[in-house]
Amino acid sequence: MGGVSGHGGGAYGGPVEGAGSGPPAGWAGHGSRPPLPPGSPLPPPGYAYPQPGYAYPSPIPPQGYPYALSYPSVPPPPMPPPVEPSRGRKILRGVFNPFYAAQRAFRPSRPGIVEDPDVRRLQLWRTVLGIAAWVGLMVAYKAVVSADDVKAMANDRLDQSWSSVLVLVCTFPVVVGAFTAAARAGLRRVYLRRALRSFGAVVAIMASMGTSALAMAPESAGLRDAVGLPGKIAIWVLCLWAIGFALYGIGLSLVHVFRTADIHEVVPPVLAGVLVWEMALLDLITGAYPQVPAAARAVFILGAPLTVTALSWWELRRLRRHHGLTIRNALGR
Repeated sequence: MGGVSGHGGGAYGGPVEGAGSGPPAGWAGHGSRPPLPPGSPLPPPGYAYPQPGYAYPSPIPPQGYPYALSYPSVPPPPMPPPVEPSRGRKILRGVFNPFYAAQRAFRPSRPGIVEDPDVRRLQLWRTVLGIAAWVGLMVAYKAVVSADDVKAMANDRLDQSWSSVLVLVCTFPVVVGAFTAAARAGLRRVYLRRALRSFGAVVAIMASMGTSALAMAPESAGLRDAVGLPGKIAIWVLCLWAIGFALYGIGLSLVHVFRTADIHEVVPPVLAGVLVWEMALLDLITGAYPQVPAAARAVFILGAPLTVTALSWWELRRLRRHHGLTIRNALGR
């Protein structure tokens, strides 16, 4: 049995060739594999074997898996969609965050509503540039020369925003009512049902302003004294919440026009155009900006409705060209 082993009898010869015999025929130049020292690892594929008379090189460390690159790369699994928070979590978040509550109350959220980011971006820039032009007008004609003037200017701007909301509250049912009455009978019920969210936004902004006013009114001082310190803390917390909700809600109400896009996408530009001309007429009647020269005041007062009217026309045109929405097909005519 010793002759069968490769380690007895000189590794090749066994009992026939004997120990110390030369390499088998065909090793040098005949394509056969040369012998390896005992315990040496097998060489990798494609290894060039040394010729006779050369010493064996040091063992080569094991290489990587030769077939790793032959398999196609597998893309990572897609990320799961975000989990929609429950209704209870949304309500709880709105209780602690008045700005989130204002977003939920005054931003349109009808399923399938057309959202045009270009229009929203232009409306935001219009609002920012309008405020900047108003501040520049006040500063240019020395309406602001002290800290008290800055405070008065901020109060005037807040009063104007609140006046715009009040005018919008009065104009809203008229325009929405005319739009619903002009629609075909099959669409009237749909528009009236959708208008409930817009009416809810009107009620929310009025309630928040009323709550903050009642909490700070001198007439409610007796109530604040009667409830004690815990009651006063609760009233002030409610007042701060209502102020944050109302201030942010006023801005959202003017941008989204009391979320009337929930009724139909063509209603906000129409209602915004009517509102801005009403505000311009109100400024002319009340003699707003008396410290500004007549020519500059006329340009400033008429610039806002002309700009908003052009924006409303462009929005209606974009809705027609890109989304196929027109006033005629909204009315079902």
